[in-house]
Amino acid sequence: MDATFFLDPACPWTWRTSRWLVAVADARGLHIEWRAFSLAILNSGRVPPEYADAMTASSRALRLVEALRAEGRHDDVARFYAEVGARSHDAGNPLSAKIVDAAIEAAGLREAAPALDDDRWDEAVRESHALAYASAGPDIGAPVLMVPGAERGIHGPILTEVPGTDDALTIWDSLLPLIRMPAFHEVKRARH
Repeated sequence: MDATFFLDPACPWTWRTSRWLVAVADARGLHIEWRAFSLAILNSGRVPPEYADAMTASSRALRLVEALRAEGRHDDVARFYAEVGARSHDAGNPLSAKIVDAAIEAAGLREAAPALDDDRWDEAVRESHALAYASAGPDIGAPVLMVPGAERGIHGPILTEVPGTDDALTIWDSLLPLIRMPAFHEVKRARH
């Protein structure tokens, strides 16, 4: 893999960053490994009630992400996540069970749907989350990006909009050497 991207499907920041990475992958022929990062685990016991349904839907979706990943089906994860994001973030709807179920159908993954409700995948989600958190944490959220040749992953980049291809490649080309530099720690500015 040329990049490992840890996602929570409920996070709009993660969605925009994923679309950036997909544009980079398409332009550069990169392969993306899609992995679970759980905001429900990160915020265990502190999820506000208004986000409870989205966190439940996200937890179900992350089971599928890890089930497909375990079979090496990264393109299927990408297709599923694209359908989830289009129905949720692009359409301005909070993530829900209905969106996750519709995304399964649209992605042509009906045969994999049982993983959504199979709690045996929860351990794989926890392990993936722990890997991402250990790689880029502490004090991080979703997304996390890891690349070969880097000692640690990074949280982000956090993008307020999906850049065009030229800007997407500029971000990638600037970020890649920083990620691989052990002394690099953080670049940050306030969000609008």
